[in-house]
Amino acid sequence: MKKTFLLSFVLLVTTLASQAQDSLQIRKFYDEVLVNGQCYENLRYLCKKIGQRLSGSAGAAKSVEWSKKLMDGYGFDKVYLQEVMVPHWVRGDKEQGYIIDGKNKIAVPIAALGMSVGTPAAGITANIVEVRSIKELDALGESVIKGKIVFFNGPFDQRFIETGAGYGAAGVQRFAGPSAAAKYGAVGAIVRSITPALDDYPHTGGTVYAEGGRKIPAAAISTLAANKLSNMLRLRKLPLIKFYFKQSCQTLPDVKSYNVIGEIKGIENPNKFITVGGHLDSWDLAEGAHDDGTGVMQSVEVLRIIKATGYKPKNSIRAVFFMNEENGHKGGLKYAEVAAANKEEHIAAIETDEGGFTPRGFSFEGASASFLKDLNKKWKPLFEPYEADRLIAGGSGTDIGPLKETRPSIMLIGFRPDSQRYFDIHHTPNDVFENVNKRELELGAAAITALVYLIDQHGLTF
Repeated sequence: MKKTFLLSFVLLVTTLASQAQDSLQIRKFYDEVLVNGQCYENLRYLCKKIGQRLSGSAGAAKSVEWSKKLMDGYGFDKVYLQEVMVPHWVRGDKEQGYIIDGKNKIAVPIAALGMSVGTPAAGITANIVEVRSIKELDALGESVIKGKIVFFNGPFDQRFIETGAGYGAAGVQRFAGPSAAAKYGAVGAIVRSITPALDDYPHTGGTVYAEGGRKIPAAAISTLAANKLSNMLRLRKLPLIKFYFKQSCQTLPDVKSYNVIGEIKGIENPNKFITVGGHLDSWDLAEGAHDDGTGVMQSVEVLRIIKATGYKPKNSIRAVFFMNEENGHKGGLKYAEVAAANKEEHIAAIETDEGGFTPRGFSFEGASASFLKDLNKKWKPLFEPYEADRLIAGGSGTDIGPLKETRPSIMLIGFRPDSQRYFDIHHTPNDVFENVNKRELELGAAAITALVYLIDQHGLTF
Protein backbone atom coordinates (compact mmCIF):
# COMPACT_ATOMS: atom_id res chain seq x y z
CA MET A 1 0.00 0.00 0.00
CA LYS A 2 2.79 2.40 1.03
CA LYS A 3 4.83 1.44 -2.03
CA THR A 4 1.90 2.16 -4.35
CA PHE A 5 1.30 5.51 -2.68
CA LEU A 6 4.98 6.41 -2.95
CA LEU A 7 5.09 5.54 -6.64
CA SER A 8 1.98 7.63 -7.29
CA PHE A 9 3.48 10.55 -5.39
CA VAL A 10 6.76 10.35 -7.30
CA LEU A 11 4.86 10.21 -10.59
CA LEU A 12 2.81 13.26 -9.62
CA VAL A 13 5.89 15.26 -8.62
CA THR A 14 7.66 14.27 -11.85
CA THR A 15 4.64 15.27 -13.93
CA LEU A 16 4.32 18.63 -12.20
CA ALA A 17 8.03 19.31 -12.65
CA SER A 18 7.81 18.44 -16.34
CA GLN A 19 4.79 20.72 -16.82
CA ALA A 20 6.59 23.54 -15.03
CA GLN A 21 9.58 23.12 -17.32
CA ASP A 22 7.32 23.02 -20.39
CA SER A 23 5.53 26.14 -19.22
CA LEU A 24 8.79 28.06 -18.84
CA GLN A 25 10.04 26.96 -22.26
CA ILE A 26 6.79 27.94 -23.97
CA ARG A 27 6.96 31.34 -22.28
CA LYS A 28 10.43 31.80 -23.80
CA PHE A 29 9.01 31.11 -27.25
CA TYR A 30 6.26 33.69 -26.79
CA ASP A 31 8.67 36.29 -25.40
CA GLU A 32 11.02 35.80 -28.33
CA VAL A 33 8.43 36.28 -31.04
CA LEU A 34 6.57 39.13 -29.33
CA VAL A 35 9.79 41.08 -28.73
CA ASN A 36 12.01 40.03 -31.64
CA GLY A 37 9.56 38.52 -34.13
CA GLN A 38 10.41 38.73 -37.82
CA CYS A 39 7.44 37.05 -39.50
CA TYR A 40 5.50 40.30 -39.97
CA GLU A 41 8.33 42.11 -41.77
CA ASN A 42 9.07 38.99 -43.80
CA LEU A 43 5.43 38.93 -44.82
CA ARG A 44 5.61 42.60 -45.79
CA TYR A 45 8.46 41.82 -48.20
CA LEU A 46 6.68 38.79 -49.65
CA CYS A 47 3.49 40.76 -50.27
CA LYS A 48 4.86 44.15 -51.32
CA LYS A 49 8.08 43.24 -53.13
CA ILE A 50 6.88 40.01 -54.76
CA GLY A 51 3.07 40.01 -54.63
CA GLN A 52 0.89 37.38 -56.32
CA ARG A 53 2.50 33.97 -56.65
CA LEU A 54 0.27 31.74 -58.76
CA SER A 55 2.04 28.51 -59.75
CA GLY A 56 4.06 28.91 -62.92
CA SER A 57 4.13 32.72 -62.70
CA ALA A 58 7.13 35.01 -62.47
CA GLY A 59 5.99 35.92 -58.95
CA ALA A 60 6.07 32.29 -57.87
CA ALA A 61 9.60 31.86 -59.24
CA LYS A 62 10.77 35.03 -57.50
CA SER A 63 9.20 33.91 -54.20
CA VAL A 64 11.07 30.59 -54.34
CA GLU A 65 14.39 32.34 -54.85
CA TRP A 66 13.74 34.83 -52.05
CA SER A 67 12.43 32.18 -49.61
CA LYS A 68 15.58 30.08 -49.96
CA LYS A 69 17.74 33.14 -49.31
CA LEU A 70 15.64 33.94 -46.26
CA MET A 71 16.15 30.47 -44.79
CA ASP A 72 19.85 30.45 -45.69
CA GLY A 73 20.20 33.74 -43.83
CA TYR A 74 18.83 32.19 -40.65
CA GLY A 75 21.58 29.56 -40.66
CA PHE A 76 19.38 26.49 -40.42
CA ASP A 77 21.18 23.15 -40.55
CA LYS A 78 19.85 22.42 -44.02
CA VAL A 79 18.05 24.51 -46.64
CA TYR A 80 17.13 23.17 -50.05
CA LEU A 81 14.74 23.25 -52.98
CA GLN A 82 12.60 20.25 -53.91
CA GLU A 83 11.77 20.22 -57.59
CA VAL A 84 8.16 19.76 -58.66
CA MET A 85 6.29 20.23 -61.92
CA VAL A 86 3.25 22.47 -61.51
CA PRO A 87 0.29 23.66 -63.63
CA HIS A 88 0.58 27.03 -65.35
CA TRP A 89 -2.82 28.69 -65.64
CA VAL A 90 -3.03 32.35 -66.65
CA ARG A 91 -6.00 34.69 -66.21
CA GLY A 92 -5.36 36.88 -69.23
CA ASP A 93 -7.20 40.16 -69.75
CA LYS A 94 -9.60 41.57 -67.18
CA GLU A 95 -12.92 39.69 -67.29
CA GLN A 96 -16.14 41.38 -68.32
CA GLY A 97 -19.61 40.52 -67.08
CA TYR A 98 -23.03 42.08 -67.80
CA ILE A 99 -26.62 41.40 -66.90
CA ILE A 100 -28.62 42.14 -70.04
CA ASP A 101 -32.13 43.38 -69.30
CA GLY A 102 -33.71 44.06 -72.68
CA LYS A 103 -31.66 46.95 -74.06
CA ASN A 104 -29.95 47.69 -70.73
CA LYS A 105 -26.48 46.33 -69.85
CA ILE A 106 -25.59 46.26 -66.17
CA ALA A 107 -21.90 45.66 -65.44
CA VAL A 108 -21.19 43.21 -62.61
CA PRO A 109 -17.90 42.12 -60.98
CA ILE A 110 -16.73 38.66 -62.02
CA ALA A 111 -13.45 36.71 -61.88
CA ALA A 112 -12.60 33.60 -63.84
CA LEU A 113 -12.36 30.47 -61.72
CA GLY A 114 -8.92 28.94 -61.54
CA MET A 115 -8.27 26.33 -64.28
CA SER A 116 -11.33 27.49 -66.21
CA VAL A 117 -11.19 27.69 -69.98
CA GLY A 118 -11.75 31.02 -71.68
CA THR A 119 -14.81 32.15 -73.61
CA PRO A 120 -14.76 32.73 -77.37
CA ALA A 121 -13.06 36.02 -78.24
CA ALA A 122 -16.40 37.79 -78.51
CA GLY A 123 -17.65 36.38 -75.19
CA ILE A 124 -20.82 34.43 -74.47
CA THR A 125 -24.39 35.70 -74.26
CA ALA A 126 -27.17 33.34 -73.20
CA ASN A 127 -30.28 32.94 -71.11
CA ILE A 128 -29.77 31.99 -67.49
CA VAL A 129 -30.88 29.09 -65.34
CA GLU A 130 -30.53 29.76 -61.62
CA VAL A 131 -29.93 26.81 -59.28
CA ARG A 132 -28.87 26.60 -55.65
CA SER A 133 -27.23 23.19 -55.71
CA ILE A 134 -25.96 20.49 -58.02
CA LYS A 135 -28.89 18.36 -56.89
CA GLU A 136 -31.26 21.03 -58.22
CA LEU A 137 -29.28 21.14 -61.46
CA ASP A 138 -29.61 17.37 -61.85
CA ALA A 139 -33.37 17.60 -61.33
CA LEU A 140 -33.73 20.10 -64.19
CA GLY A 141 -31.66 18.08 -66.66
CA GLU A 142 -30.68 18.70 -70.27
CA SER A 143 -34.09 19.85 -71.52
CA VAL A 144 -33.82 22.98 -69.35
CA ILE A 145 -30.05 23.47 -69.15
CA LYS A 146 -28.88 23.01 -72.74
CA GLY A 147 -27.65 26.21 -74.38
CA LYS A 148 -27.95 28.23 -71.16
CA ILE A 149 -25.56 29.79 -68.68
CA VAL A 150 -26.06 28.09 -65.32
CA PHE A 151 -26.04 30.49 -62.37
CA PHE A 152 -25.07 28.63 -59.18
CA ASN A 153 -26.48 30.79 -56.40
CA GLY A 154 -26.19 28.55 -53.35
CA PRO A 155 -25.50 30.89 -50.41
CA PHE A 156 -22.85 30.55 -47.74
CA ASP A 157 -24.65 29.03 -44.73
CA GLN A 158 -24.34 31.67 -42.00
CA ARG A 159 -25.34 29.25 -39.25
CA PHE A 160 -21.91 27.66 -38.98
CA ILE A 161 -19.87 29.17 -36.15
CA GLU A 162 -16.67 27.79 -37.67
CA THR A 163 -16.78 29.48 -41.08
CA GLY A 164 -14.60 26.83 -42.69
CA ALA A 165 -17.56 24.47 -42.43
CA GLY A 166 -19.69 26.95 -44.35
CA TYR A 167 -17.00 27.25 -46.99
CA GLY A 168 -16.84 23.50 -47.41
CA ALA A 169 -20.60 23.15 -47.71
CA ALA A 170 -20.96 25.87 -50.34
CA GLY A 171 -17.73 25.07 -52.12
CA VAL A 172 -19.01 22.08 -54.06
CA GLN A 173 -20.84 24.36 -56.49
CA ARG A 174 -17.50 25.97 -57.42
CA PHE A 175 -15.39 22.82 -57.45
CA ALA A 176 -17.81 20.61 -59.36
CA GLY A 177 -20.66 22.82 -60.57
CA PRO A 178 -19.28 23.95 -63.95
CA SER A 179 -18.41 20.40 -64.98
CA ALA A 180 -21.85 19.18 -63.86
CA ALA A 181 -23.52 21.95 -65.88
CA ALA A 182 -21.48 21.04 -68.97
CA LYS A 183 -22.83 17.51 -68.79
CA TYR A 184 -26.32 18.88 -69.47
CA GLY A 185 -25.26 21.10 -72.37
CA ALA A 186 -24.68 24.42 -70.58
CA VAL A 187 -22.49 26.92 -72.43
CA GLY A 188 -21.10 28.60 -69.32
CA ALA A 189 -21.31 28.80 -65.52
CA ILE A 190 -21.46 31.71 -63.08
CA VAL A 191 -20.89 30.84 -59.42
CA ARG A 192 -21.84 32.91 -56.38
CA SER A 193 -18.68 33.80 -54.44
CA ILE A 194 -18.11 31.53 -51.45
CA THR A 195 -18.16 34.04 -48.62
CA PRO A 196 -20.43 35.17 -45.77
CA ALA A 197 -19.78 38.79 -46.78
CA LEU A 198 -22.04 40.91 -48.96
CA ASP A 199 -19.73 42.95 -51.18
CA ASP A 200 -18.65 43.52 -54.74
CA TYR A 201 -15.45 41.48 -54.65
CA PRO A 202 -15.64 38.26 -56.67
CA HIS A 203 -13.86 35.39 -54.90
CA THR A 204 -11.86 33.23 -57.29
CA GLY A 205 -10.72 29.66 -56.56
CA GLY A 206 -10.24 26.42 -58.42
CA THR A 207 -12.75 24.44 -60.38
CA VAL A 208 -12.25 20.85 -61.51
CA TYR A 209 -13.39 19.47 -64.84
CA ALA A 210 -14.49 15.84 -65.03
CA GLU A 211 -12.09 13.60 -66.91
CA GLY A 212 -13.15 13.39 -70.53
CA GLY A 213 -16.05 15.81 -70.10
CA ARG A 214 -16.78 19.11 -71.85
CA LYS A 215 -15.06 22.17 -70.47
CA ILE A 216 -17.15 25.32 -70.29
CA PRO A 217 -15.99 28.76 -69.11
CA ALA A 218 -16.73 29.46 -65.46
CA ALA A 219 -16.48 32.60 -63.35
CA ALA A 220 -17.26 33.76 -59.83
CA ILE A 221 -19.67 36.64 -59.37
CA SER A 222 -19.69 38.94 -56.34
CA THR A 223 -22.37 38.30 -53.73
CA LEU A 224 -24.07 41.68 -54.23
CA ALA A 225 -24.18 41.11 -57.98
CA ALA A 226 -25.49 37.57 -57.42
CA ASN A 227 -28.34 38.97 -55.33
CA LYS A 228 -29.11 41.57 -58.00
CA LEU A 229 -29.16 38.95 -60.75
CA SER A 230 -31.35 36.61 -58.69
CA ASN A 231 -33.83 39.39 -57.92
CA MET A 232 -34.04 40.41 -61.56
CA LEU A 233 -34.72 36.83 -62.62
CA ARG A 234 -37.44 36.57 -60.02
CA LEU A 235 -39.17 39.86 -60.82
CA ARG A 236 -39.03 39.79 -64.62
CA LYS A 237 -39.94 37.26 -67.25
CA LEU A 238 -36.96 34.95 -67.74
CA PRO A 239 -36.41 35.44 -71.51
CA LEU A 240 -35.83 39.16 -70.99
CA ILE A 241 -32.82 38.59 -68.73
CA LYS A 242 -29.61 37.30 -70.24
CA PHE A 243 -26.02 37.23 -69.13
CA TYR A 244 -22.84 38.08 -71.01
CA PHE A 245 -19.30 37.32 -69.95
CA LYS A 246 -15.89 37.31 -71.53
CA GLN A 247 -12.62 35.92 -70.22
CA SER A 248 -9.34 34.99 -71.88
CA CYS A 249 -7.85 32.57 -69.35
CA GLN A 250 -5.95 29.51 -70.51
CA THR A 251 -3.80 26.64 -69.25
CA LEU A 252 -0.23 26.56 -70.57
CA PRO A 253 2.22 23.62 -70.36
CA ASP A 254 3.41 22.62 -66.87
CA VAL A 255 6.53 24.35 -65.58
CA LYS A 256 9.28 23.48 -63.14
CA SER A 257 8.97 24.95 -59.66
CA TYR A 258 10.01 24.05 -56.13
CA ASN A 259 9.03 23.41 -52.54
CA VAL A 260 11.36 25.39 -50.25
CA ILE A 261 12.51 23.47 -47.18
CA GLY A 262 14.48 24.47 -44.09
CA GLU A 263 15.52 22.04 -41.37
CA ILE A 264 16.99 21.93 -37.88
CA LYS A 265 18.51 18.52 -37.21
CA GLY A 266 17.37 16.50 -34.22
CA ILE A 267 20.11 15.70 -31.72
CA GLU A 268 18.68 12.26 -30.88
CA ASN A 269 16.55 11.21 -33.86
CA PRO A 270 17.73 13.05 -36.99
CA ASN A 271 15.64 10.85 -39.31
CA LYS A 272 12.41 11.47 -37.40
CA PHE A 273 10.59 14.62 -38.48
CA ILE A 274 8.05 17.14 -37.29
CA THR A 275 6.99 19.25 -40.25
CA VAL A 276 5.27 22.62 -40.14
CA GLY A 277 4.27 24.32 -43.36
CA GLY A 278 2.00 26.42 -45.51
CA HIS A 279 1.78 27.09 -49.23
CA LEU A 280 3.94 29.64 -51.01
CA ASP A 281 1.71 30.00 -54.06
CA SER A 282 -1.34 32.27 -54.06
CA TRP A 283 -4.14 33.32 -56.35
CA ASP A 284 -3.40 36.16 -58.72
CA LEU A 285 -5.98 38.76 -57.67
CA ALA A 286 -3.92 40.18 -54.78
CA GLU A 287 -0.84 39.62 -52.61
CA GLY A 288 -1.78 36.30 -51.02
CA ALA A 289 -1.31 37.75 -47.53
CA HIS A 290 -3.59 35.57 -45.39
CA ASP A 291 -3.75 32.85 -48.06
CA ASP A 292 -1.12 31.81 -47.41
CA GLY A 293 1.68 34.29 -46.85
CA THR A 294 0.93 34.24 -43.13
CA GLY A 295 1.24 30.44 -43.10
CA VAL A 296 4.67 30.23 -44.70
CA MET A 297 6.01 33.12 -42.65
CA GLN A 298 4.77 31.51 -39.43
CA SER A 299 6.38 28.22 -40.48
CA VAL A 300 9.85 29.68 -40.97
CA GLU A 301 9.39 31.73 -37.80
CA VAL A 302 8.94 28.48 -35.85
CA LEU A 303 12.46 27.40 -36.83
CA ARG A 304 13.85 30.88 -36.18
CA ILE A 305 12.30 30.90 -32.68
CA ILE A 306 13.70 27.45 -31.89
CA LYS A 307 17.17 28.53 -32.98
CA ALA A 308 17.02 31.95 -31.30
CA THR A 309 15.98 30.50 -27.91
CA GLY A 310 18.69 27.85 -27.98
CA TYR A 311 16.29 24.93 -27.82
CA LYS A 312 17.88 21.72 -29.16
CA PRO A 313 15.13 19.46 -30.57
CA LYS A 314 15.32 15.71 -30.18
CA ASN A 315 13.80 15.18 -33.61
CA SER A 316 14.40 17.07 -36.83
CA ILE A 317 12.10 20.03 -37.35
CA ARG A 318 11.24 21.18 -40.87
CA ALA A 319 9.58 24.26 -42.28
CA VAL A 320 8.12 23.56 -45.72
CA PHE A 321 6.87 26.17 -48.18
CA PHE A 322 4.69 24.02 -50.44
CA MET A 323 4.17 25.07 -54.04
CA ASN A 324 0.86 24.73 -55.93
CA GLU A 325 -1.71 24.17 -53.20
CA GLU A 326 -4.26 26.39 -54.90
CA ASN A 327 -4.64 24.70 -58.27
CA GLY A 328 -3.09 21.26 -58.25
CA HIS A 329 -1.55 20.27 -54.89
CA LYS A 330 1.61 19.07 -56.64
CA GLY A 331 3.93 20.32 -53.91
CA GLY A 332 2.30 18.27 -51.18
CA LEU A 333 2.26 15.17 -53.35
CA LYS A 334 5.95 15.58 -54.18
CA TYR A 335 6.94 16.11 -50.56
CA ALA A 336 5.17 12.91 -49.49
CA GLU A 337 6.67 10.99 -52.41
CA VAL A 338 10.23 12.02 -51.53
CA ALA A 339 9.67 11.39 -47.81
CA ALA A 340 8.55 7.83 -48.60
CA ALA A 341 11.46 7.23 -50.98
CA ASN A 342 13.93 8.42 -48.32
CA LYS A 343 12.23 6.28 -45.66
CA GLU A 344 11.75 9.30 -43.42
CA GLU A 345 9.72 8.77 -40.26
CA HIS A 346 7.30 11.65 -39.86
CA ILE A 347 5.91 11.91 -36.35
CA ALA A 348 3.59 14.82 -37.06
CA ALA A 349 2.87 17.47 -39.65
CA ILE A 350 1.19 20.80 -38.93
CA GLU A 351 -0.30 23.01 -41.62
CA THR A 352 -1.12 26.69 -41.20
CA ASP A 353 -3.46 27.67 -44.04
CA GLU A 354 -6.46 29.36 -42.44
CA GLY A 355 -5.10 32.88 -42.18
CA GLY A 356 -2.96 34.72 -39.68
CA PHE A 357 -5.72 35.67 -37.26
CA THR A 358 -5.84 35.23 -33.48
CA PRO A 359 -4.83 31.64 -32.61
CA ARG A 360 -7.55 29.51 -31.04
CA GLY A 361 -5.90 26.07 -31.04
CA PHE A 362 -5.35 23.04 -33.23
CA SER A 363 -7.36 20.27 -34.86
CA PHE A 364 -6.09 16.69 -34.97
CA GLU A 365 -7.16 14.67 -37.97
CA GLY A 366 -8.68 11.30 -37.15
CA ALA A 367 -8.03 11.69 -33.43
CA SER A 368 -9.97 9.36 -31.14
CA ALA A 369 -12.01 10.54 -28.17
CA SER A 370 -9.57 8.92 -25.73
CA PHE A 371 -6.57 10.57 -27.43
CA LEU A 372 -8.20 13.99 -27.26
CA LYS A 373 -9.14 13.47 -23.62
CA ASP A 374 -5.55 12.67 -22.65
CA LEU A 375 -4.17 15.40 -24.91
CA ASN A 376 -6.36 18.04 -23.31
CA LYS A 377 -5.64 16.81 -19.81
CA LYS A 378 -1.89 17.20 -20.29
CA TRP A 379 -1.48 20.08 -22.75
CA LYS A 380 -4.56 22.28 -22.53
CA PRO A 381 -3.30 23.96 -19.31
CA LEU A 382 -0.09 24.91 -21.13
CA PHE A 383 -1.99 26.71 -23.91
CA GLU A 384 -4.64 28.30 -21.69
CA PRO A 385 -2.54 31.35 -20.69
CA TYR A 386 -2.28 32.20 -24.39
CA GLU A 387 -5.95 31.50 -25.22
CA ALA A 388 -4.92 28.95 -27.86
CA ASP A 389 -6.15 25.90 -25.97
CA ARG A 390 -8.86 24.53 -28.26
CA LEU A 391 -7.49 21.03 -29.02
CA ILE A 392 -10.12 19.23 -31.07
CA ALA A 393 -10.73 16.60 -33.72
CA GLY A 394 -10.85 18.00 -37.25
CA GLY A 395 -9.07 18.50 -40.53
CA SER A 396 -5.44 19.35 -41.11
CA GLY A 397 -4.40 20.65 -44.53
CA THR A 398 -4.22 19.89 -48.24
CA ASP A 399 -0.42 19.94 -48.47
CA ILE A 400 0.28 17.54 -45.61
CA GLY A 401 -2.59 15.16 -46.42
CA PRO A 402 -0.55 12.93 -48.79
CA LEU A 403 1.85 12.06 -45.96
CA LYS A 404 -0.92 9.96 -44.41
CA GLU A 405 -0.96 7.72 -47.48
CA THR A 406 2.73 6.91 -47.18
CA ARG A 407 2.90 6.82 -43.37
CA PRO A 408 -0.48 6.01 -41.76
CA SER A 409 0.85 6.50 -38.21
CA ILE A 410 1.60 10.20 -38.70
CA MET A 411 -0.57 12.72 -36.87
CA LEU A 412 -1.81 15.46 -39.18
CA ILE A 413 -2.67 18.73 -37.45
CA GLY A 414 -4.31 21.95 -38.57
CA PHE A 415 -3.55 25.32 -36.99
CA ARG A 416 -6.90 26.90 -36.09
CA PRO A 417 -6.98 30.69 -35.83
CA ASP A 418 -10.19 32.65 -35.39
CA SER A 419 -12.20 32.09 -38.57
CA GLN A 420 -14.72 34.95 -38.60
CA ARG A 421 -12.89 37.29 -41.00
CA TYR A 422 -11.01 34.87 -43.22
CA PHE A 423 -13.62 34.24 -45.89
CA ASP A 424 -14.39 37.95 -46.21
CA ILE A 425 -11.05 38.40 -48.01
CA HIS A 426 -10.11 34.85 -49.07
CA HIS A 427 -9.30 34.63 -52.82
CA THR A 428 -10.14 38.31 -53.41
CA PRO A 429 -8.29 41.54 -54.26
CA ASN A 430 -8.57 42.34 -50.53
CA ASP A 431 -6.06 39.67 -49.47
CA VAL A 432 -3.32 42.20 -48.88
CA PHE A 433 -0.67 42.82 -46.23
CA GLU A 434 -2.61 45.70 -44.68
CA ASN A 435 -5.29 43.23 -43.55
CA VAL A 436 -2.84 41.25 -41.39
CA ASN A 437 -2.41 42.16 -37.73
CA LYS A 438 1.18 41.92 -36.51
CA ARG A 439 0.42 40.67 -33.02
CA GLU A 440 -2.10 38.08 -34.17
CA LEU A 441 0.42 36.73 -36.67
CA GLU A 442 3.14 36.50 -34.03
CA LEU A 443 0.88 34.84 -31.45
CA GLY A 444 0.09 32.17 -34.05
CA ALA A 445 3.77 31.52 -34.71
CA ALA A 446 4.40 31.15 -30.97
CA ALA A 447 1.47 28.74 -30.52
CA ILE A 448 2.71 26.53 -33.35
CA THR A 449 6.23 26.57 -31.90
CA ALA A 450 4.82 25.51 -28.54
CA LEU A 451 3.02 22.55 -30.10
CA VAL A 452 6.12 21.51 -32.06
CA TYR A 453 8.10 21.62 -28.81
CA LEU A 454 5.58 19.51 -26.89
CA ILE A 455 5.45 16.88 -29.63
CA ASP A 456 9.24 16.85 -29.81
CA GLN A 457 9.61 16.44 -26.03
CA HIS A 458 6.80 14.04 -25.27
CA GLY A 459 5.57 12.46 -28.50
CA LEU A 460 1.91 11.85 -29.15
CA THR A 461 1.37 8.67 -27.14
CA PHE A 462 -0.18 9.35 -23.75
